Amino acid sequence: MPTSAELFDLDRVPAPLRSLLAPERPWEVLAALDGFVAAVEDGRAGTVHPTAIVEGPVHLAAGAAIGPFAWVRGPAWIGRDAQVGHGALLRGGCVLADGATVGHASEVKRSLLLAGAAAPHFAYVGDSVLGSGVNLGAGTKLANVKTGGTVRVDGQDTGLRKLGSLIGDDVFVGCNAVLAPGTIVGRRTVIYAGAVVRGTMGPDRIVKHRPVVDVVERTDAS
Repeated sequence: MPTSAELFDLDRVPAPLRSLLAPERPWEVLAALDGFVAAVEDGRAGTVHPTAIVEGPVHLAAGAAIGPFAWVRGPAWIGRDAQVGHGALLRGGCVLADGATVGHASEVKRSLLLAGAAAPHFAYVGDSVLGSGVNLGAGTKLANVKTGGTVRVDGQDTGLRKLGSLIGDDVFVGCNAVLAPGTIVGRRTVIYAGAVVRGTMGPDRIVKHRPVVDVVERTDAS
């Protein structure tokens, strides 16, 4: 099982957030996240669209923006130049590092997005950690609830019923992919569109999904 240090390069993490990645076991980052957001103080140096809803303590750094009809339910910490787009929802204690993006109609719950990570369109990210430079294709779902029991990672019981994905730096996930609870993805791996992924994927892999397409001639063509 990869450690947090093997998934996330601390040199790319802003200093205020480095303590979040101190746990060796990557799913324990979520407990560190809980402690971090509990201490967030309200501050709005960035911009909030008049139609957006912002509740609770939210740290919004300079250059960050919350867009039209977005809903941010604090506590939340949103770094420099991070973007919360149209109709997006942040809840349950979220941290967006500098330049991270939660875009149109995406929902993020109790998750950490490191620098430049992006869930730009129609994504669901629950109880997850996205490394620097990660990009989730439109419609990606990071499932986070284990039905019956707790999530196991490489045979280890995390003790958590809710655990999404732990995704290393510079991973690309194609459109409409689904990652099962407790999935770990190593740095720079590419996951094809439409793939259903579970378990641990190593770094520098290509996870292919090739559906069978049957093309037949129309018999009723006029």
